[in-house]
Amino acid sequence: ADCVVVLDNTALNRIASERLKIPNPTLDQINQLVSTIMAASTTTLRYPGYMNNDLIGLIASLIPTPRLHFLMTGYTPLTLDHKISNVRKTTVLDVMRRLLQPKNIMVSTPKDRRHNHCYVSILNIIQGEVDPTQVHKSLQRIRERKLANFIPWGPASIQVALSKKSPYIQTAHRVSGLMLANHTSISSLFAKTVQQYDRLKARGAFLEQFKKEKMFSEGLEEF
Repeated sequence: ADCVVVLDNTALNRIASERLKIPNPTLDQINQLVSTIMAASTTTLRYPGYMNNDLIGLIASLIPTPRLHFLMTGYTPLTLDHKISNVRKTTVLDVMRRLLQPKNIMVSTPKDRRHNHCYVSILNIIQGEVDPTQVHKSLQRIRERKLANFIPWGPASIQVALSKKSPYIQTAHRVSGLMLANHTSISSLFAKTVQQYDRLKARGAFLEQFKKEKMFSEGLEEF
């Protein structure tokens, strides 16, 4: 694949329970979070502007080398309430600042003090009626406060794409944002997954079902 958007079930359940105050999130509610992320990632394609009008242009700046093609996402503000009573005022700075907070990231990557993880690239898709001057001021505030640490061998800047909201869906917030980020901490999630797989493989767990299939009748070397 040229690009993979990683969504972690652990992080999605954490966001649903902590951020949305849902005691026992259902599969439909988790899938609603996923659909919100994926729909927001294609808004610049459905409501085209001057930039990011195709998928290649959207991800080209996020992936410096072919192997670094795993992206993590963040979205704010999140809501599952379809009944809109009033539109809340949300500034561009609030949205862009919250997108950098770990509690809004859809991947659970524990803090590892042994490694100085940092961003490779960031693309924020801001939806709503936004003044470009607000975007520039927000980027300046983020840079002054050093809210995002970037790799030393690349451009330390957040790219922003502005998009319109759907005229057919009412939302509770004037401005919302999606972050597509290439971050080095994604490696810790893969390392954890490999460790869990090795433990299951050592115990021979769940292999009986594969042995029943013809393609694995000669052996399970693929595992």
